[in-house]
Amino acid sequence: MTETETRNHHAGKHQNGGAMAAETSTVEDVFDDTYAEKEGPKPPRTLVWRNIIMMTLLHVTSLYGLVLLPSASAPTLAWTVVCYLFSALGVTAGAHRLWSHRSYKASFPLRVFLALANSMAFQNDIYEWARDHRVHHKYSETDADPHNAKRGFFFAHIGWLLVRKHPDVIEKGKKLELTDLKADKVVMFQRRHYKLSVLILCFLVPMLVPWYFWGESLAVAYFVPGLLRYTVMLNATWLVNSAAHIWGNRPYDKTINPRENALVALSAIGEGFHNYHHTFPFDYATSEFGCKLNLTTAFIDLMCFMGLAKDRKRVLKETIAARVQRTGDGSYKSG
Repeated sequence: MTETETRNHHAGKHQNGGAMAAETSTVEDVFDDTYAEKEGPKPPRTLVWRNIIMMTLLHVTSLYGLVLLPSASAPTLAWTVVCYLFSALGVTAGAHRLWSHRSYKASFPLRVFLALANSMAFQNDIYEWARDHRVHHKYSETDADPHNAKRGFFFAHIGWLLVRKHPDVIEKGKKLELTDLKADKVVMFQRRHYKLSVLILCFLVPMLVPWYFWGESLAVAYFVPGLLRYTVMLNATWLVNSAAHIWGNRPYDKTINPRENALVALSAIGEGFHNYHHTFPFDYATSEFGCKLNLTTAFIDLMCFMGLAKDRKRVLKETIAARVQRTGDGSYKSG
């Protein structure tokens, strides 16, 4: 799909008041087919030992959370689920659909809520996450893609965090238009205070709430709603970059790698409809089928109902049908 073609797609109805509006992508998140990878040998991989050690320790210590899981009280298990969903929304509804793609508009209170949730998710600050994600879409499956799935499952899943970025990723990231992010006071405030917000929201709050309010042991509170929840959330997000780029069908565009993967949609609260999303990146639902396996879309719809969000961008059914006929792999099912 060319950049021109994507920008000329029209979204469907705004679901606030039912007004018809022509919408296109307003950020640099559409594939650039003019980019060509440099010829010659690839630059050598440079290991980032700090990240390798930290990620190894995180996953090993999180296994202890599994050992402690049977001894966690029912309120602690419920709190773990709450923290998981809260932190997930900070990525899916926040860093991804709001700040990376501008697929809907959020009020100041909702932006603050999503920024706090994003800090609990601890996956880089919103500015850096959105910048890298726009690069991922614009140069998907090339050397300029931060987590290029053509380099294998492990690289796309976690390996990209364990090595220095390819020079093209850095170069293209510097050239992106990011004034919308720089102008957002919530985004820049979080960026300035990111480390402190992560310490409080990702580690202290999940641990101290069950310890203080219902007497959970500090060990269980730290390893279950703290480390185990964080590690599972990380891997659920990474599966969007890895599994959803390798396994599944391609009903909308068989010429690109991203796939429709129901298991990833379930674990990442709606982010597994990836063939659709890369075909129509400006659609707020990231799926043709609304809230089906898509808790994030349900959340955004609720926020619109409450008056905290508006201007959701959608793709016209006719546009989808035409695209399915033109470039789909024949596996399309309506619903």
